[in-house]
Amino acid sequence: MTAADDDLPLAAPRRAAPPLLRALTALGAELRRHPSALAGGAILLAIVLTAACFPLLWPVDPLAQSLLERLQPPAWQEGGGWAHPLGTDNLGRDVLARILHGSRVSLVIAGSAVLVAAVAGTVLGLLAGYHGGRLETAVMRMADIFLAYPFMLLTISVIAVLGTSIANLVLVLGLSDWVIYARTMRASVLSLREKEFVQAARAIGTTDGRIIRRHILPNALSPILVLATVRMASIIIWESGLSFLGMGPPPPTPTWGRILAEGRSYITDAWWLVTLPGIAIMLTILSINLLGDGLRDALDPRVRNSIR
Repeated sequence: MTAADDDLPLAAPRRAAPPLLRALTALGAELRRHPSALAGGAILLAIVLTAACFPLLWPVDPLAQSLLERLQPPAWQEGGGWAHPLGTDNLGRDVLARILHGSRVSLVIAGSAVLVAAVAGTVLGLLAGYHGGRLETAVMRMADIFLAYPFMLLTISVIAVLGTSIANLVLVLGLSDWVIYARTMRASVLSLREKEFVQAARAIGTTDGRIIRRHILPNALSPILVLATVRMASIIIWESGLSFLGMGPPPPTPTWGRILAEGRSYITDAWWLVTLPGIAIMLTILSINLLGDGLRDALDPRVRNSIR
């Protein structure tokens, strides 16, 4: 090295990317190995963006009625028009606008219910699995009670007492689904709390709270993430079923289940009233399941190694 080289400034050390960014980058790289997961994610992203931006994409009031335009077929059928591309219902309301608005309601309810169930179940399962003892017994017995209580009976009871609303529906769906998250998290924690890195952290005096935050929780979140993706599909089906039975958000809020219920009386004369909302539900469920399968394969090291 010459004297001139000594005068050159030293290159600044490269800062390591945050752990969350590194994890997301690695997850994206693994998902690229699963074309079906990418397709499902793309379809789901398109559905979410459409639900969020539909007033800009199709600025038609889903509640506006016009009896002169009732039961118009879709634009590609004789008698239809592009003013209502997917036709109108028995009150002359635009079916496309109602399906788009219903997608927003269904996705908000499903996402909120999954969040409530996942947070409650993760916290309870984490504490029960790590601390054990009476706390674990109490949480698991409470989970057994919820599993023994019929879902429909719980739904009818809560809605009969609190009334029909989006908040109450989120509450009842979240309460019905926290058990599976708690059991999954507890099983993960039971296998992790005896690992060498946890024992080493405990031996140097690390507090229980720090061990849970820094060592247990990050390593136990993968199955919860996959479970939340899969359960969201089930929640959408449940919400649609409850709305179909009249236990969803109150009228005139359009939901996929309510659109199906209102169109069943006209199924022989206006097939689009039940077929098109059904296709919307099917595409949403299919995209979520494809994405969930891809996440499961990407986050499971045994499947990942077998693909490689």
